[in-house]
Amino acid sequence: MDRPAPRISFVSLGCPKALVDSERIVTRLRAEGYELAKTHAGADAVIVNTCGFLDSAKAESLAAIRAGLEENGKVIVTGCMGAEPEQIMAAHPGVLAVSGPQAYDSVMEAVHRALPAPHDPFLDLVPEQGVKLTPRHYAYLKISEGCNNTCSFCIIPKLRGKLVSRPAGEVLREAEKLVRAGVKELLVISQDTGAYGIDTRYAASSFGDREVRTKFIDLARELGSLGVWTRLHYVYPYPHVDEVLSLMADGKILPYLDIPFQHASPRVLRAMKRPGDHETMLERIRKWRRDVPDLAIRSTFIVGFPGETEEDFRQLTDFLVEAKIDRVGAFEYEAVSGAPANDLGLEPIAAEVKKARWKRLMETQQKVSAKISREKIGKRVKAIVDEVGPSVAKGRTMADAPEIDGAIHIASSRRLRPGDVVDVRVEAADAYDLRGRAA
Repeated sequence: MDRPAPRISFVSLGCPKALVDSERIVTRLRAEGYELAKTHAGADAVIVNTCGFLDSAKAESLAAIRAGLEENGKVIVTGCMGAEPEQIMAAHPGVLAVSGPQAYDSVMEAVHRALPAPHDPFLDLVPEQGVKLTPRHYAYLKISEGCNNTCSFCIIPKLRGKLVSRPAGEVLREAEKLVRAGVKELLVISQDTGAYGIDTRYAASSFGDREVRTKFIDLARELGSLGVWTRLHYVYPYPHVDEVLSLMADGKILPYLDIPFQHASPRVLRAMKRPGDHETMLERIRKWRRDVPDLAIRSTFIVGFPGETEEDFRQLTDFLVEAKIDRVGAFEYEAVSGAPANDLGLEPIAAEVKKARWKRLMETQQKVSAKISREKIGKRVKAIVDEVGPSVAKGRTMADAPEIDGAIHIASSRRLRPGDVVDVRVEAADAYDLRGRAA
């Protein structure tokens, strides 16, 4: 009798880019005949894909490793925190192996040592598009690795390296496979989506019967022709980003930009080594909204950066109100080990001040979001269905990305399915969510 296939329990921490790494590892595991277990106790080994961006994320990663060791005993570690293996080995010397991000071969080698492959791999054991850890109707599409920016608060280039763009033809073939498999929304991700192709000097690659440049606007144009929602994440506001607005105005790309502004004070932005002049940025945003009235802007901000004054913080909250930022994530600054900001000689901000400023920023943003949401009452919006219930489904509008933004609750007399795109008349709103009825 054949022995049962080895079972792997998988923990994926961190951002969507790490989730894509997890999907690639899981796809290779399944291709080689390994099974996935729902619990550590029911598995033959555990893989933990770690996050190492902030000290709090590292603590979460170490806790996940500890849980794997306690509940299973055999733990393989990969991901961003794995780029600094000494921290992991000091805390948990019993792990089987440690590797950094995108180290798929190293992970598989560690799995093979711990649990020999059950048989030779056959690629038809997995679907054409690979194994996805997201619902069937949406998928993350990672277009590059690494980052060339030198933001003083960030250690991502140290963990993931310099920018390496995937050839446009390769990205587009993956996107086509996903669409054929039933994906209705592509979420384009990278560390710096607007910089896509700079490292290759926008080299062209084959896609179908034509050549496509490895360039932000060219890739967006091609993705916009696939007939599904395409959402752009992590787009730094380079001047050439303006070109994509015409695709949004034509309905090819979702009218949504995820731009990590991080702050609005010119003084703080200089210390962060971030580009930006808030007055110039405000004028650009006004122009974008003239060209694309339904444009939704999501951003992330850091409060309590060393040396941040009350005036700096006021400039940040004023920017939220003036720019009418639709969706906001905010973080209290953490002095991450190895970040250049630690050596700037700036005065650290007290923990209680950071917490108070974070609260004030989120209260300000809640008012902005509530006003934007109220303006949608009585209007019809398009929504994609994520979950269905007996009479009310839960979905997202074009202004909402999964997991991080708001939701719309949809009453419907007809049966809706996940992935359906429907027109909804908005009947009620709060700061983050909408309620309405399928038209």
